[in-house]
Amino acid sequence: MTASGLLGEIAEVGTDGKRGGYSRHVFDAAERELRTWFVERAQRLGLDIETDRNGNIWAWWGTPGPDAVVTGSHLDSVPGGGAFDGPLGVASALAAVELLQDKGFRPVKPFAIVVFAEEEGGRFGVPCLGSRLMTGTIDAGKARALRDPSGVTFAEAAAKAGLDPERIGPDHERLSRIGRFVELHVEQGRGLIDLGSPVAVGSTVIAHGRWRFSFSGQGNHAGATLITDRRDPMIPAAETVVAARRLARAFDDARATVGRVVPTPGGTNVIASTVDLWLDARVPGDTRTIKLVDELAETACAAAKAEGCGVEITRESYSDDVVFDQALRRDLGTWLGSPPELPTGAGHDAAILAGFVPSGMLYVRNPTGISHSPEEFAEADDVEQGARALAEVLEKMST
Repeated sequence: MTASGLLGEIAEVGTDGKRGGYSRHVFDAAERELRTWFVERAQRLGLDIETDRNGNIWAWWGTPGPDAVVTGSHLDSVPGGGAFDGPLGVASALAAVELLQDKGFRPVKPFAIVVFAEEEGGRFGVPCLGSRLMTGTIDAGKARALRDPSGVTFAEAAAKAGLDPERIGPDHERLSRIGRFVELHVEQGRGLIDLGSPVAVGSTVIAHGRWRFSFSGQGNHAGATLITDRRDPMIPAAETVVAARRLARAFDDARATVGRVVPTPGGTNVIASTVDLWLDARVPGDTRTIKLVDELAETACAAAKAEGCGVEITRESYSDDVVFDQALRRDLGTWLGSPPELPTGAGHDAAILAGFVPSGMLYVRNPTGISHSPEEFAEADDVEQGARALAEVLEKMST
């Protein structure tokens, strides 16, 4: 089965009639259906399945062991996301194994495909949660207490999915098995269409994080409360949204985004009592992202004070700049005939693993340059070239 054919099998799973695209979040009905699909597909290839303590699925080709060659990605999406972000890497890994099996290849080293849980953070707010838990880069207690918009904790959702919440956390034994990790992903930009190449090797991931700004004021009647008598948290929240764009312009190559704002109680004729907003900030350079957020925090505090409101700022996740393993990048480039190298502003599980094991990435061309949107796209021919490229590097790595 081709990678495009495999993606076609799941094309109706988790479609979002309101937003367009797909909404597939960890342990919800759509994501569980995708997990079942992956397990069934992997078992057809003769792979052995195990789910680790953090909800990551491993499909082993042969006996698990040290110095393993591992590839994979994720199956969850952002709200209203595209068809390729995450599932392309999983489908391409399955297709690559089938290509290798068809030519009679058998890996000398241990080999696995992994599906990481909650990469997008679309349900519990922390990106790359499965890989962060495995590597111990997020506190297990904090992770168990994370809540989705309905108030369900990650521990409760994990238990409902058949995991033991008390065992969630660092998995050094499993991490130590990985010799090299390569993740294939759809390009999240339009570098390759301009370079005329269907595939690229990842070079770096810029520093990025998420912060929650919680503004508190006084809920009141929209018609009966004079403007001079208001403590409206929407005002400093709005000023913070605008300031994020203004401040980002002062930093070279910075990105600052507020994609979610939640007023409470949320009535049209009600002055909000609280407003929560989430900032996604990404600036090359380990200290510059924090500097941008610190400047925005000063603006938010001043705006809240001027309106007679309070504000609490919480960092939900952060990762420094990542430079992928130089030796692995060199090997990937040699094996694939010197394709372009691309940096990215998007976070990935490979970037989390890069602090612990040699990790790398392959990107497949996205002619629209659009991602995290229903308009995300890759041509079928490019998808298959990506799967063949992945098969090539996996064969070289596994001998």
